[in-house]
Amino acid sequence: MSEKQRYFIELAYDGTNYHGWQVQKNAVSVQEVLNKALTTVLREPVETLGCGRTDTGVHAREFFAHFDSSLVIGHQSLVKVVGSLNAILPDDIAVKRIIPVHTDAHARFDATLRSYEYHVHFEKDPFKINHSWELRDKPDIALMNAAAKIIMEYTDFSCFSKSNTQTFTNNCNISRAEWVYEDKCLVFRISADRFLRNMVRAIVGTLMMVGKKEIDPGEVRKIIESKNRSNAGTSVPACGLYLTEVKYPSPLTP
Repeated sequence: MSEKQRYFIELAYDGTNYHGWQVQKNAVSVQEVLNKALTTVLREPVETLGCGRTDTGVHAREFFAHFDSSLVIGHQSLVKVVGSLNAILPDDIAVKRIIPVHTDAHARFDATLRSYEYHVHFEKDPFKINHSWELRDKPDIALMNAAAKIIMEYTDFSCFSKSNTQTFTNNCNISRAEWVYEDKCLVFRISADRFLRNMVRAIVGTLMMVGKKEIDPGEVRKIIESKNRSNAGTSVPACGLYLTEVKYPSPLTP
């Protein structure tokens, strides 16, 4: 039996109607819908493996997965496959490209950087429903950025991790964490080599406590050093969270 060809697939999706990326027993996921579309177009069973797992309602502007196929597909044919996939996928999932890669290339373990954004708005806006978190009062962005800088000094983020997760370590190297105002909205941008489950939403919830002056920025040190999830802020709603970038070493192609 000949060795299968591995492919990376890049996609984007609106997570509103899905119970996250990963296949669920009793709920529709992005991975399930994508697997079915690939199986239909390639006319062979296809199982994808994603670069991570996004929770219910979380969006992805850039997401990668890999899959193996018995088909060796040329560039022009891959373009046609992308078109065929987009024709049968629902409007809230879009495939951008498919790339042949080395047989040992891995969408999850080879990723060197991931970036997220969290969006907050302050005026009722029907076009931001399910895509941003609406707040009534504006928090203090200077205080939140002071606390975000403190977070970047640490690597063990047990206090921001969902409990009972199957991870070997809660260490992450954060290279960016900042709040900015854009078009009357507040956007949090964070980048790291890896993220724990629920980590970004827990960080945003904690920074919001700082922005609302419920705690001082320095209290964030105590929260992180406690390694206790119950000491951190409440996880903010999933609707405002976007996976925006996933980076890989070059080249992945054979």
